[in-house]
Amino acid sequence: MKHSHSLNVLIHSVLTVLLCAVLSDGLARANEEPRLNFVIIMVDDMGYEGVSCFGNPYFRTPEIDRLAAEGMRMTDFHSSGTVCSPTRAGLLTGRYQQRAGIEAVIHPNADHPEHRKGLQKSETTFAEVLQQAGYATGMIGKWHQGYPQNSLDYHPQNHGFDEFIGYHSGNIDFVSHVGDHNRHDWWHGRQETTEEGYTTHLVNHYAVDFIRRHAKAESPFCLYVAHEAIHNPVQVPGDPVRRTVEKWDRWKWQEHSAEERIAKFKGMTMPLDEGVGQIRKTLVELGIDRNTFVLFFSDNGPAGDWPDSDDYRGRKGSIYEGGHKVPAIAWWPGRIKAGTSSDEPLISIDVMPTILDLAQATFDVKLDGVSFRDVVRGKKSLPKRPLYWASLLNGGQRSEAIRKDEWKLVVLHPKAPPGTFENPRTELYNLAADPGETTNIAEQHPARVASMLKQLRSWYAETQATVTKQPGGWLSEQ
Repeated sequence: MKHSHSLNVLIHSVLTVLLCAVLSDGLARANEEPRLNFVIIMVDDMGYEGVSCFGNPYFRTPEIDRLAAEGMRMTDFHSSGTVCSPTRAGLLTGRYQQRAGIEAVIHPNADHPEHRKGLQKSETTFAEVLQQAGYATGMIGKWHQGYPQNSLDYHPQNHGFDEFIGYHSGNIDFVSHVGDHNRHDWWHGRQETTEEGYTTHLVNHYAVDFIRRHAKAESPFCLYVAHEAIHNPVQVPGDPVRRTVEKWDRWKWQEHSAEERIAKFKGMTMPLDEGVGQIRKTLVELGIDRNTFVLFFSDNGPAGDWPDSDDYRGRKGSIYEGGHKVPAIAWWPGRIKAGTSSDEPLISIDVMPTILDLAQATFDVKLDGVSFRDVVRGKKSLPKRPLYWASLLNGGQRSEAIRKDEWKLVVLHPKAPPGTFENPRTELYNLAADPGETTNIAEQHPARVASMLKQLRSWYAETQATVTKQPGGWLSEQ
């Protein structure tokens, strides 16, 4: 009887331990948070005051404003490039785009020195890292990392994106979808596809479709939404075709009144604003808003088609603040305190390390950007660091800048041979006292100028020591 009692006690103890283990495991699984989703929204050619929550004086952008009201405005955020392709290369790789050999617009003209360049397969993108970590990855809209007729290696689906709907060129007609290289340029994956619709509306539709299809899947998702708006061609919904394979009828703002120009500005911005609202509402409707990190920003300052900021000098293509200081908003309900703002100096190459940090994804590539997770969570600031810009325009004109704390050194090369760094001219500004860069104080601080110039040149040389080889280039035949 004693043995029978002992056996019963032993069996009871074992069953209790097993039951506790099962309940504990089930409770842990129930309390385990699902992995974070990401929606990265980059708009094109929108200056710092392009939306009303950053000071647009012409019209309201209610959906983007609501994103900011429910999240955080980042008031000192910068694109790493001053034009389209470089910023995109930096965003995708988390490194200064000079390392990828993409310093200028990948040009549509076949005889241009920068035409045959593109994102090489040796680069590591945030999409590849997340894909390897089990994420579903999608890209909707503007790629501009190499033309497919030059190399199929440049295709987005060779760089970590499971799905791609959009175009390869720098811009397409919003109606005909003919690109700047005078070819039709609208794709579903690797298939060129004829599809009717205003480009911004199509981008909005497919962004929401991607979220709906992946919302309830076991794996998390990362969606990169690269809007064409508000880049030219200047077309609002209902406007006629401006570009065909035969001709390009550009809308010239100089030929129109200020009222007409602002009407076009608003007409191209509002469909984009509506798309941001559609994404936010879809995330809320599906119940995944509190588990999705949304980031909104622009690829560079305003183009000449649009009014520029009165507060900042320069615009698209310039290394002055107006060329790269852009609006940026982070949204993550329940984690980012609503209605907050941060004046932390941030740059678009910080996006990759931030989302990989939030995803707890492992990677072995050295990044130039840093995670700003704790900034958006309101916990702490980042360590002090210099920020760099190096711009190369379509005509081969170069300019560079370095920012250290409130000090910014600008280097121009007037009348230098295309692609060269000859004729350096330095300017120094104190952004705390002179955010508009109106007063050059280089002569008053020669030692600071010399030190910052040395650091800028050292940085550029270091990026070129292991630069990814590219076909063509301004200096390739010299």
